[in-house]
Amino acid sequence: MTTRTSRRALLGALLAGAAASFSPAPPAPSGPTAWPDAPVARDRKAGTLFLGTYTSTVGGGTGIGVAGYAPATGVITGRTTITGVDNPSYLALHPSGTTLYAVDEQEQGGVTAVALGPGGTFRVLGTRSTGGAGPCHLSVHPSGRWLLSANYTSGSVAVHPIAADGSLGERTDLVVQTAPAPGPGQDGPHAHQIVTAPDGGHVLAVDLGNDTVYTYRLDTRRGTLRQLSYARLRPGAGPRHLTFHPSGRFAYLACEVDNTVVVCGYDPATGAVTPGAGQSTGTGTGPGTSYPAQLLVTGDGRFAYLANRGHNSLTRYAVEAGGAALRLIDTVPVGGDFPRQIAFSPDGALLFAANQRSGTVTVFDVDRADGGLRLTGTPFAAPMAACVLPLPPSGPAAVR
Repeated sequence: MTTRTSRRALLGALLAGAAASFSPAPPAPSGPTAWPDAPVARDRKAGTLFLGTYTSTVGGGTGIGVAGYAPATGVITGRTTITGVDNPSYLALHPSGTTLYAVDEQEQGGVTAVALGPGGTFRVLGTRSTGGAGPCHLSVHPSGRWLLSANYTSGSVAVHPIAADGSLGERTDLVVQTAPAPGPGQDGPHAHQIVTAPDGGHVLAVDLGNDTVYTYRLDTRRGTLRQLSYARLRPGAGPRHLTFHPSGRFAYLACEVDNTVVVCGYDPATGAVTPGAGQSTGTGTGPGTSYPAQLLVTGDGRFAYLANRGHNSLTRYAVEAGGAALRLIDTVPVGGDFPRQIAFSPDGALLFAANQRSGTVTVFDVDRADGGLRLTGTPFAAPMAACVLPLPPSGPAAVR
């Protein structure tokens, strides 16, 4: 994983043990849904899970999975699949809770909007081109008017306007992140995440290929990005995913290539990011090479969790010094293979892990006192699970 020719090369190497070139995704396979057709009773106490997957990979899904979960127990029950979306490997919800957005992770990258109607109905509103290849992350600006996306393979970030009905307009900006130059072992920029900082005035883009975090200002009238600064990580770090502390003064980076986490200072006034030194993920022992995927921070800012692919574990950290430090506590088995993405339930009581290789979602109870994780229930079958997005039992999803 030290050289990166394309997103598909990564996927092929990790899943099949051999590299493959990135190529346009074929149509989603036909036939019955891969999620069990066992509708959950329309219980207002049940929450909803949206599940991202790859549709162009053998053993993958046929679209966006929809399941129900019990907030008290974490038990997941399958519902149905939203078809008509290719390779929806990452999902995001509009602040109103009425529209779901998905990347179309393929050579001709796109982003798709899905209207969430009453009674559990869904309607695909359409797809817009991201102007790049292999989009792997997207987020909605807090204003609800702009969708931000990151094209991994082509190393660019894009902006799309969001209409009143949640549908997407034509792209208003595309920025290729070419400077600074990639470090040793990297073949070019690979944008892996784009997110609005808690201050609401700055947009941060994490680039794995350039070992860089970029700070932009979004023009909320025209939908354009203006670069303000960038922060360079240690060459070969491979930053993948950034998560903010609730204070908005610190952010934590999961670095995929060198298997570290980095605590960063953040200045809300300027958007400047100041990375610290890389520190242990706690995965130095055990079988397999570990590729950190993503960090989560509890709502009270006391604990952080890191998903480790390969090592197949979750690392628990205590957050100290008001957010300025992470202290490693332990690692626990994730109960699946290759945890690509993790998410809290809206109330923070559960942690869901999307395990890509095993095609499962595992669920943990989160101990609010000490941050301990306890595996609950049995793994839920979800083909090529790449993303899990939990919604509350009723009303718009809580922002965490």
